[in-house]
Formats: sequence, C-alpha cells, structure tokens
Amino acid sequence: MPQLNPAPWLYILIASWVILLTVVFPKTLNYTLPNEPTLQSVDKEKQDSWLWSWH
Repeated sequence: MPQLNPAPWLYILIASWVILLTVVFPKTLNYTLPNEPTLQSVDKEKQDSWLWSWH
C-alpha cells in the first residue's frame, strides 16, 4: 500500500507550508486599505421619537 508511505507527502506538506509562510503571507499582509477606518465616538446619540402620526 504505497499511500501509507509518509515520506513524499510529509515533504510536500512541509514545503508548501514553508512557501506559504515565507512568500504568500508577507505579500498579503503588505496590502493597505484604501480608506483607513475612522474611530466612532463611544457616546451614543439620543434618538428622537417618531414624529409622524399613525393612521
């Protein structure tokens, strides 16, 4: 049963993770958002009551 031999698959797994961690992740982490998020105030504004009459 050749699928039980872990030698080639372990090497492929380790090599793919090394490539992923050294090449792909740093490239994707360098992207910046076009619009930086702004902080919203912590205080909640008072909501006005509904002014329309219901019919």
